Amino acid sequence: MIDGIAGVILWTDDVERLAAFYRDMLGLPVHSVRPDFVAFTLGGLRLSVGRHDGVSGRSRDPYRVMVNLGVADIHDAYARMKQQGVVFLRPPAQEHWGGWVATFQDPDGNVLQLLQQPAQARV
Repeated sequence: MIDGIAGVILWTDDVERLAAFYRDMLGLPVHSVRPDFVAFTLGGLRLSVGRHDGVSGRSRDPYRVMVNLGVADIHDAYARMKQQGVVFLRPPAQEHWGGWVATFQDPDGNVLQLLQQPAQARV
């Protein structure tokens, strides 16, 4: 029986470039590095980037799967990431359900979001 999500893999044809973005721009801690595969630690999960021979170039449908990265303070995370050069598609905005969301793309064009849950949301 499925009891949760163990991790997410973003396939690419340029592991070094994508790994550098997640490590250096987003500040994710590296869990392990193998040839053509880098895993990052996110709480009890792994967010990984790996080379796949069926993937080339930028994401053809970047909105099909969206990874939400949890943050305690979306405004601070947004400011830090913008200062690092991350380009946002949408700045932090409060959703109708109370949480805050900001949307950006990685170098392959995958769309990701910062997500601050309502219990942590500041007004």
